[in-house]
Amino acid sequence: MTVIARRLAGHLARGFVMILVVATISFFIVNNIPGDPVAARYEKLVEGGMSPEAAMQATKVMYGFLPSGSMGEQYVDYMSGLLRFDLGVSVTRPGTPVLDVLTDAAKWTVLPVLLGTLLSFLVGVILGVYAAIKRTGKLGDALAISGSLLHGIPQYVLAMLLVVIFATLIPILPHDGPVDILFEPGFNAGYLGSLAEHAVLPVATYALSAYGGWILAMKSSVVTVLGDDFILAAELRGMKRSIIFRYIARNAILPLFTILALSLGLLLGGAVFIEKIFNYPGLGLLLIDSITLRDYALMGGAFLLITVSVIVANIVADLFYTVIDPRVRSGEEAR
Repeated sequence: MTVIARRLAGHLARGFVMILVVATISFFIVNNIPGDPVAARYEKLVEGGMSPEAAMQATKVMYGFLPSGSMGEQYVDYMSGLLRFDLGVSVTRPGTPVLDVLTDAAKWTVLPVLLGTLLSFLVGVILGVYAAIKRTGKLGDALAISGSLLHGIPQYVLAMLLVVIFATLIPILPHDGPVDILFEPGFNAGYLGSLAEHAVLPVATYALSAYGGWILAMKSSVVTVLGDDFILAAELRGMKRSIIFRYIARNAILPLFTILALSLGLLLGGAVFIEKIFNYPGLGLLLIDSITLRDYALMGGAFLLITVSVIVANIVADLFYTVIDPRVRSGEEAR
């Protein structure tokens, strides 16, 4: 078995166990919330004129498990439903499966967070290299200060600043919702243009809030690489500065790829405050609403989906690092 295959098998096994743990915690949280929402829903249906059998079945559809029997029986019922990708039905959206609600919200989260993350990564990495090489000059100081300032500003503060500047003082960009309701949804210029226009401020917020971390991390990594022996040897051999620059950037960026993969794993978690400020109907806003409205099936499904995305990102990050860094593969093969 190859190194990558062994690592993949180990990660998949650990990931499966972690998903089971999160699903178990989610189940017991719902069952131990004061007031017992499952029993309360059952009793409300019965009081509304539904027969006990019909009320029990309706409650099972909502929460994914029967509100009767021992805790162990309810847990087995709940886990068997998860294996069929049955997360129950949203209480706040009657008749709509939780999985459908999560899928619909995910599309509004992934695109702006993905664009913002990749944009901040590219800009931060490039400027981080220059900040390290020019660290004794004014350019290096200015880049480092810009990274420190933006890294220290909370996301929600940055979002409100952008709203005040570009939607109030200089009203050139919309800030409420993902698209103008006047346009017919579909693949047409008006609708796509409205989507892009409404996404500018959320994407800019994601990018600016993450930029500081990338430039500081890249600067630190480059400074570390600059002290390595192979850089000194290349300089002594008279190698061109452009080639040395590529060596420095290539080795310094390796640790940041792992961080990038983990950051992408948090895509589905979104940024709760940013989605709230811009009224973006993504998973972050959905999670807040599910907690506020006591939609426990939806809340548990959102937690589970975010957990799965983080676990998958961890697996991808580790395997990707194994592929791009020969030192990791050689170390594994030597064992």
